Amino acid sequence: MNYIAYHFQIEPKEEFTDMLLAELSLFDFETFEETEQGLSAYIQEELDEEDLVSQLNLLQNKEVSISYKREKVETINWNKEWEKNFSPIEVGSTCRVRAPFHEKKEVEFDIVIEPKMSFGTGHHATTYQMIQLILEEDWHSKKVLDMGCGTGVLGILSSMKGAKEVTYIDIDDWCVENTEENLIRNQVKGKVILGGAEKINANFDVIIANINRNILLNDLATYSAHLNENGQIYLSGFYKEDLPIIRDEASKQGLTFVKNVEKDNWIAAKFMKLC
Repeated sequence: MNYIAYHFQIEPKEEFTDMLLAELSLFDFETFEETEQGLSAYIQEELDEEDLVSQLNLLQNKEVSISYKREKVETINWNKEWEKNFSPIEVGSTCRVRAPFHEKKEVEFDIVIEPKMSFGTGHHATTYQMIQLILEEDWHSKKVLDMGCGTGVLGILSSMKGAKEVTYIDIDDWCVENTEENLIRNQVKGKVILGGAEKINANFDVIIANINRNILLNDLATYSAHLNENGQIYLSGFYKEDLPIIRDEASKQGLTFVKNVEKDNWIAAKFMKLC
């Protein structure tokens, strides 16, 4: 899957970067990266439009100067990038996410991930936070859906914590292949499916969805429809500023907010479907 990257140069950066990010989040951008000059935003090539950025209201603000470059980005080989920069991730004292080439340490949950071209190494704040929330819960006998599974790291951890059945779904064939490999690598079982929310064909006790704001808002009704009574749903992939709109949509779908954690302005939130 190819992406279009928009590299924005913002002056003054400190005052207007968050404002630009908030406005871009209303479109189909999936990933954002703060840069020295401002902000880079990534959108799937098929969702991009030539006049997309011209629709931004912030461009009309005379108090800020915004310029940008647009480029096509080929699918990144995350494995090569990871080997260059990656160090093991430790979440609390019980969970460690590492690559196959790292030395094993004795922890309760030792997760070996080779990301290939997938997202989900534990380095990003959203993955780290979701791991934190998963570690807090009792997963024994739970039927779990890892939606937008990436590397499969979150579903793998839920299996290690006792989940009886885990289903993995992702729209990217690289992620499906990578998850299947990582399941074998960690000696856990699971069903891996290529597709989006339309592929959900069963009910679950727990749904994990670390994706992005727009997809979560679009698919929350489907998630709720496939969540058992008293089931738990964990959502991440959005910013602190987006939490109110996520909570509002979740409430409309019969989901009750329980708690959230925050890291680097990213949010992971827990909801329940109370009977």
